[in-house]
Amino acid sequence: MPAASAVSKAPSNKAKIARRVIEVLEYFDDAHREATVMDIVRRYDRPQSSTSELLSSLVELGLLYKDPNSRSYSLAPRAALIGAAGQSGVIRDGRLVGLIDRLAAQTGLSVAVFGRVALKTQIVSWHAGPRASAKAVRGIYGGLQEPMSDGAPGWLLLSTVDQPRRDGVVRRLNAEAADERKFAVADMSAKLDACRDSRHVRGKLGFGSQADVVAALLPGQDEAHPLAIGIVYGDEDRVSRDSLLRCLDDAIAQALGEPVSDSTVEKLPTAA
Repeated sequence: MPAASAVSKAPSNKAKIARRVIEVLEYFDDAHREATVMDIVRRYDRPQSSTSELLSSLVELGLLYKDPNSRSYSLAPRAALIGAAGQSGVIRDGRLVGLIDRLAAQTGLSVAVFGRVALKTQIVSWHAGPRASAKAVRGIYGGLQEPMSDGAPGWLLLSTVDQPRRDGVVRRLNAEAADERKFAVADMSAKLDACRDSRHVRGKLGFGSQADVVAALLPGQDEAHPLAIGIVYGDEDRVSRDSLLRCLDDAIAQALGEPVSDSTVEKLPTAA
């Protein structure tokens, strides 16, 4: 019989189902407007029979459409609108989606929105750019999470935590990090101060990728739930980071009607 502690830590069937529903909805994006059962199975390494049953249930709930000829699935409007009424500002009125589309169209690169989940950075939204390097962003999609200390977007989000709580969070992240991910707490604190002052960051995207990102905090967000948006690129994309930064700030100011603080690439904190 398994130990009680092991049983308590194991996710329940209801938790597994909830996770799998979210995975299905997050699969769909500009690069994946349709999906077969096997597409979902391969990405998330799920059983085929239960995945097929789950997709059929989502069709019955009006969250997915099923094409009777190709037997592929696509998102229904209800999937996009659920929860929208409970949001405010740039999310409810569509300005954030417009900003993402604008940046992807202007740069041709991938655009990501980042948020905080406990001590982790999450890719809240992922928009694959039409000319982005597939190699640099292979395996990157919406919903991925990693410790906030592991990449540039996490630094930016962590910089919004008020002191002295932030110092405690930094120490905990360092204590829980794998040996190869540990860092000097004083150095990290200095970089977070720079992020807080500039509201920008550049450096490694993280999430196991080789990509880099130039990112900015979105103005006007709840301090307890900050969001950042970034333009993602690889070495082979041959981009000008100065140009990306100007494009990012200009698009935010025009789409949201509120500029982020002035900054230059040379002054940005950098995640190696």
